[in-house]
Amino acid sequence: MKKLIVFIVFFLIFTSSFSQIKFGNPEVDPVQIQKTYESWSVYNKKIMLSRDFTALDNTSKEITKEAFLTALANGNFIPIRLKSQDLDYSYKLFKILPKSDTSIKATINQEAFDALKNFEMEGKPFPQFSFKDLEGNEVSNETMKGKIIVIKCWYIHCAACIKEFPAVNALVAKYKDRKDIVFVSLAEDTPEQLKTFLTRKPLSYSVIPNMKEYMNNTLQLNAFPTHFILNKEGKIAKVLNNYESLEVALEKEVF
Repeated sequence: MKKLIVFIVFFLIFTSSFSQIKFGNPEVDPVQIQKTYESWSVYNKKIMLSRDFTALDNTSKEITKEAFLTALANGNFIPIRLKSQDLDYSYKLFKILPKSDTSIKATINQEAFDALKNFEMEGKPFPQFSFKDLEGNEVSNETMKGKIIVIKCWYIHCAACIKEFPAVNALVAKYKDRKDIVFVSLAEDTPEQLKTFLTRKPLSYSVIPNMKEYMNNTLQLNAFPTHFILNKEGKIAKVLNNYESLEVALEKEVF
């Protein structure tokens, strides 16, 4: 009996140490980061819930991404990235402190709700579409069949959408020799508005105008920009809200 107890204690110490080595310590102090909304907000911009990551609950137990996002959307947690020796992302749930600014919880709940909704779209067929871009070219499920489609959803007055133009243009240039990858953007604005705007702020994507109703009602988007990656079968491989996650996800999809 004594040997069994010693073995159990040793096993618990070993697994705890292994978990610590495998996932590392938090990259920021979870207590200090909650002292003000401003300090938390600056750090939160680095958290990318749309990308692939290893998810841990507040006891360091590995859980599914869906369970992690559900806990963030409905619970009282903040996500903190753990230090790692490799490039993989590991996020762990930490309890929100009683005296923390209530805006922290409200913001996390909303962001996680959006991320969970996006995650639940992955693996499903992209809704049927048939549009014409600003050049008069038809863009549809049939014309894009057998290709990887990268879709950017945006509108002229979305500052975050416009800020990433240089980065997404560079992404188009990176894959210019890949005939099996096409870049399409859905914009809320009219053709006249877009043509005037794009002379000042060029976008290398094919641009489809008047997409507000489609994005709001069919895709039910809450946040902009939103990026979709569709695989060659027409299914949604990834839904993302920033360029950094898009670049990583596309690289995984095409190689």
